Amino acid sequence: MKTRCQWACKTAHEEHYHDTEWGVPLHDDQLLFEFLILEGVQAGLSWSTVLAKRDNYRVAFNNFDPRIVANYNEEKIEALLQNPGIIRNKLKVRAAVTNAKAFLKVVDEFGSFDNYIWAFVDYKPIVNTWQTWEEIPATTPISEAMSKDLKKRGFKFVGPTICYAHMQATGMVNDHTIDCFRYNEV
Repeated sequence: MKTRCQWACKTAHEEHYHDTEWGVPLHDDQLLFEFLILEGVQAGLSWSTVLAKRDNYRVAFNNFDPRIVANYNEEKIEALLQNPGIIRNKLKVRAAVTNAKAFLKVVDEFGSFDNYIWAFVDYKPIVNTWQTWEEIPATTPISEAMSKDLKKRGFKFVGPTICYAHMQATGMVNDHTIDCFRYNEV
């Protein structure tokens, strides 16, 4: 039996996500946008709730193409708020549109979101050596700086905790515990 990070043992969705995606360095702009939106959606909810609705989100949000999401009008936003397959929080749905617009501005300025976001970790993953899940912080000085800069650029639902979760999800930081089978793999 494989040893996994403690958080990844509750549901099949979490286990699969942990085993295949979480903590793997990610450099694809569209996937970085997806994670940024989903991490914001998670605020106040469990990650397993978001993962269970992830496929619905991909359909509802045009596979997280920021060029399309940035152009959503009121009619599209209202349709999303009626979609039972996603979390129908008005602030979070509107934030996705706002964030798509801000995302595209970052892409224009830096050439890609990848160039921008990975600069916070000097373009290489931070490898931690946590023994237990309880040791892992919810925020770090880097996630606080990232949050501050994203907010300055007009992003919503990008507090320091959300930014740190984004860093973990996209492999900017390896927070697999050292006993986890994925620790050395990523």
